[in-house]
Amino acid sequence: MYADAAGVFLHDAILSACQKYAERTALVDTSCIASPRELTYAEFGDLMQVIAKNFVAMGLRPGDVVAIYLSNSWEYAVAFHAAILAGCVPTLLNPSYREREVRYQLENSGAVALITDGPQIADINLAGFSDLKYLFTTRHTAGGSRHFAELLMPSSAQLPKPTASSATTLAALPYSSGTTGLPKGVMLTHHNLLANCYQFLVPGEEGTFTQDEVALCFLPLYHIYGLNVILNPLLLVGGTNVLMPRFDCEKALALLAREGVTFLPVVPPVLNVLCNAAAEGRFPKDHRVRYTKCGAAPLAPELPKRFAELTGIRLRQGYGMTEASPVTHLGFLQPELYRPDSIGQEVAETDCRIVTDSGADAAPGEPGELVMRGPQFSSSYWKSPEATREVFRDGWYWSGDVATRDEQGFYKIVDRRKEMIKYKGFPIAPAEVEAVLLEHPAVRDCGVIGLPDDSAGEIPCAFVVVNGPHAAGTELETDLCGYVSERLTSYKQPRQVRFVSSIPRNPSGKILRKELRAGLVPK
Repeated sequence: MYADAAGVFLHDAILSACQKYAERTALVDTSCIASPRELTYAEFGDLMQVIAKNFVAMGLRPGDVVAIYLSNSWEYAVAFHAAILAGCVPTLLNPSYREREVRYQLENSGAVALITDGPQIADINLAGFSDLKYLFTTRHTAGGSRHFAELLMPSSAQLPKPTASSATTLAALPYSSGTTGLPKGVMLTHHNLLANCYQFLVPGEEGTFTQDEVALCFLPLYHIYGLNVILNPLLLVGGTNVLMPRFDCEKALALLAREGVTFLPVVPPVLNVLCNAAAEGRFPKDHRVRYTKCGAAPLAPELPKRFAELTGIRLRQGYGMTEASPVTHLGFLQPELYRPDSIGQEVAETDCRIVTDSGADAAPGEPGELVMRGPQFSSSYWKSPEATREVFRDGWYWSGDVATRDEQGFYKIVDRRKEMIKYKGFPIAPAEVEAVLLEHPAVRDCGVIGLPDDSAGEIPCAFVVVNGPHAAGTELETDLCGYVSERLTSYKQPRQVRFVSSIPRNPSGKILRKELRAGLVPK
C-alpha cells in the first residue's frame, strides 16, 4: 500500500497534500462557461477550511448529513471535503435524478443541508422535509435558497476535533442499489476510503499516480468510481483533476490534447465511443495518455485490443463496488502480467474466496460466488439491517457476482447472481422500476430484467400483465416507458416492454427472473 491508513482521517490527508503541493494545480473545472476555473492545492485547502468553518458557524454538527446534488465541478469537490472536515457526512445524489429519487435519498439519509444549483431543482418540490434546514445553490439561484458564495466568507468558527476513530467515523454516504430493492446508503468510514486510495496507489507499480498525473474526469463524482478512484487519489499525490460535467466525445478529445491528459478512466460504452473516434481519425495523435482504466461494468474482451491497436494506449481493467470504496481487483500494465481480459488480482490486504453452490471453495477455473473482505469494505447499510445481513456475513462481503480464478491468480467475472441491471455502467434495481410501473393504472403485475445490448451492456426490459380494460400494444408501451422516465432518471426507463399473461413467481412471491430471461413466458 501507498501508506498506512490506520488512524488517519481523509480530510487531514488531503490538507497535508494541499500544503505539500501548494503551487501545483489541483483542479481544472471545464464546466465554467467563460473559461476553465483552475484551483491550486493551496486554494483548494483554503476553500475546504473556510467552507467547513461556515458549516460549523451556521449550526451543522458532527454526524449531520450534507447532500450534494451537482454535476462535476470545483464546488462539488470542495464541498465534499469541507463537509467531512466539519465532521459532517456527505451523501451524493445523481445529478440526473428526478424528484421521486431526490426526495427518497434526502428523506432516507436525513440530510440537514443540500448543496445544488438552481436548474437542478427547478422542477423539484423540496417541501415537507423536517430535517432539511439549509439549501445552497452554486451558480443560479432558486426560491428559498442561499447562495454558495455565503460559504466562502471568512469565518472564525472552530472546527470540531474527532471524538471517535477514523475506522468508525463516517466520511461518506453514497447510495447503491446493492443487490435488490431501493437504493441503500453505504456507510463508508474515513479508514475505508483512505485505505482504498492507498491500495490503488501501489508503490513502484507502473499504473500508480504521481504528482505529474493529469486525469480527465467525466465520470460522475457522485459515483464512487469518480470520487475515490479519480478525485481523491489524485489529490493525495499532487496530481491534477480535469473535471467535465458529463462525457462529451468531441470535448473530451479536445481536452486530451489541450490539458496533456495522462490518465483516462472510462466505462465500457465510453471506450467503445473512443474506439470509433480513433477509427475515424479523430483521436489526437499527439496525446500523452499513459493508460486507461475501465470498470463499473463487464468489458467485451475485444475492446481493449482494438483500442490499443488504434491509439497505442494500454488498458487496465478493475473491479469493485460501492461497498468496497470501490476497488477490490486491478489488472497490470507490465507486459508479463498484462491481461486486459481479466479484472486482475486482488489489491493489497484484500482476502478473496470463490464459493461454490455447495459452500466449498472453488478449484482453479471453477465458478462460484466472489466473497471478499479488507480494510476498504463497509460493514453495513444505512438504516437497512435486513440488507446488511444479506451481504455482510461474519466479516465477509458476498458480492453476488460469479467469478473464476486461474492458476496464476487472475480473476474473471463470468456471471451475476444478483438481480442488478448494468446500463452503461450505471446500476438499476429491477424492484425500483417495478414499483413505479405498478403505480400505473394499466399494470396489474410486472417484472423487469436486463437484456444484453452491444452499446449499453444491458438494457431494462419490462414484462407487463395488463390490468382490466386497458389494451396491450405500442401505444401502451410508449406510455409506460414515458411514465417511468418522468419519475426515475432516464437510464432506468425500460427500453422494451413485453406484454404477458402472468409473471412467474416462487411460492413466496419472488419473481423468477431466470424464467423471464430464458423466454419461458409467452409474449
